Amino acid sequence: MTNIHAPGADTPTYKNASQSFSPELLAAIRERFCHVDHCPFTGKRIYFENAGGTLTLKSVIERGSEIASIPDNEHRNNLASHAMSQVVTKGRQALATYFGANEGDSVIFGGETGTECLFRLIRAASMAAPTGGSVVACELEHPATFDATVQWARRTNREWLKVPFDTASGRVTAADYEAVVQPDTRVATIIHTSPVTGMVQDVAEIARSIRTIAPECYIIVDGIQHAPHGALDVEAYGVDGYVISMYKAFCRFNNGYAWVSPRLSIVDHDRLAGKPDNVWELGSRDPSALAGADEVVKYLEWLGSSFTDSILRRERLLAAGRAMHTHEKALVTRLIEGTEKLPGLGSLPRVKLIGQVDSPYREGTISFAIEGINATQIVAYLGEHGIRVHARSDDAFSGNILRPFGLASITRISLAHYNTPEEIDICLQALGTILTEH
Repeated sequence: MTNIHAPGADTPTYKNASQSFSPELLAAIRERFCHVDHCPFTGKRIYFENAGGTLTLKSVIERGSEIASIPDNEHRNNLASHAMSQVVTKGRQALATYFGANEGDSVIFGGETGTECLFRLIRAASMAAPTGGSVVACELEHPATFDATVQWARRTNREWLKVPFDTASGRVTAADYEAVVQPDTRVATIIHTSPVTGMVQDVAEIARSIRTIAPECYIIVDGIQHAPHGALDVEAYGVDGYVISMYKAFCRFNNGYAWVSPRLSIVDHDRLAGKPDNVWELGSRDPSALAGADEVVKYLEWLGSSFTDSILRRERLLAAGRAMHTHEKALVTRLIEGTEKLPGLGSLPRVKLIGQVDSPYREGTISFAIEGINATQIVAYLGEHGIRVHARSDDAFSGNILRPFGLASITRISLAHYNTPEEIDICLQALGTILTEH
């Protein structure tokens, strides 16, 4: 499966592919989300903390509540049980389309969180791989993979190798992995988009480089931060596992999912003895969670219909991903470059951006430090102005990334496709004020 469509009579037409959302479409998008401009605890606010968890679709809450109220489980001989099975099946099919997975030869399983799914995949791969060799992770990664690889390298008596990232760009490349991966590397992890630097990696290129050196290496990807910013295409990446967390993709908490390649799906892993070799789920599934996943895919299908004439769900999801990426890129550019009346972050005094000012690799997130002002102060000040952002600090979650930059903390502004140019301008005004006052 691929995102590239050669011109031809059967190729879908993509409309307005290079344009940001129209005001009318943006208003229709925002109407579909809960608390889009108002917090029930603090009042009117702008939500720029999407990397910590996106807004939730109203349809997810409505449909999820409806299904959660039904006590019947699957595999019983009654109509309610049969209905729950249909909900679960639809949810699984929606997730397969969302991941870009080929039906029938790969596995998608759910867990409480994306972190849990990543730990399970890394553990299974580490235990299944031949003895010896190394486990490779990158310093850019979230603890969901970084810490898991440390633990399972130790528990399987393997060398743990770190791939350094480029602090100038805030990214890691295939060449960086090539310098570290060895022929006997057994497991390697990749982060698709960093929640700290906001930069996207070329997963397919990195995976090809790893396999050139270590063809049998199990490759597992943390796609949690990338999922809300564009279409997924797991079959094209050439990896063995890909994980998302639905609360970062317009859904609810306690709901992570992993796609597993055919070869990884059948290795020895935790499962009930009477289940097939490629079953990873332990216990009954929550139908309301899968109903929520289905609602997310329905929403993306609706959004994509404004950008393609195709009636195929997958094509509409691809179109939605392109459109979201384009709109967010316009917002990021406005935040960094400013407007005729407002200077952008890239030109404000004492501001240090993570990554190059004109980087094409940002995915909805801008991280920065201001000389002489702690990031927590900036977060508090913007909060007083009704702007929700977040500080990342040298701690268990971000220390491995911030230390190479020589920074104790950064402020993170993270956007999503429902954010508006007007919200960007209000944020720039507030940042200009804080710099003047300090």
